[in-house]
Amino acid sequence: MSSNLIARSKFSLRNFRSGIGRGRLNRPFVGSILPAMYRLGDIVRVNDRMQRGYAYEIMAPAGRQFDAEFEPKYAPAEMLRLGVFEGKYCNDCRPELPDAWFDGARVSEHADAKLNHFGIKSRQPLSVWREKGWILGDDPRGWFQWYCRYWLGRRVPEIDQKQIKRWRAFRRHAAQVRANCEPGDCACRPRQRQALLQWSYDPFI
Repeated sequence: MSSNLIARSKFSLRNFRSGIGRGRLNRPFVGSILPAMYRLGDIVRVNDRMQRGYAYEIMAPAGRQFDAEFEPKYAPAEMLRLGVFEGKYCNDCRPELPDAWFDGARVSEHADAKLNHFGIKSRQPLSVWREKGWILGDDPRGWFQWYCRYWLGRRVPEIDQKQIKRWRAFRRHAAQVRANCEPGDCACRPRQRQALLQWSYDPFI
């Protein structure tokens, strides 16, 4: 990342708002009338409780130009509104993310499984993720943080391919739900359905 590029990217994280895509995320936003929080070439500087002094460049339009192998069902904002991670995931990193993502989001200062869409806890502690080697690159909060930054337009090819591979492998849980539940029976395997939502798969199959 060149010093000239950093020097020309002067902006406040709070001076922008972002719209939210719906449906297939490789297509333009519905209406395409809301400005993006960042522009191509902007440098996002991160200083939160888990990460300080980190910066990355916006290299793709928000919600567009995804890898052909990566077709998530939901945008991050839609996931936050539906209810994920017990409402406590992005609390101290909100300045990095669009304010609009939190309009109607199910968030709390304290983890509360009732805020999950299926009302049940469905994740392992971050300490387990670290033990298993599931924390990759510069995303100390794990896969969802990677997805948020990828959606915003960050691109780190080596890490992106690994995370997309992990996302594709998670589809086995959708296959298990289909094999064991009647279509649309959300009372069947709610923990697994919550996990699907937290990996941006359709949990309502």
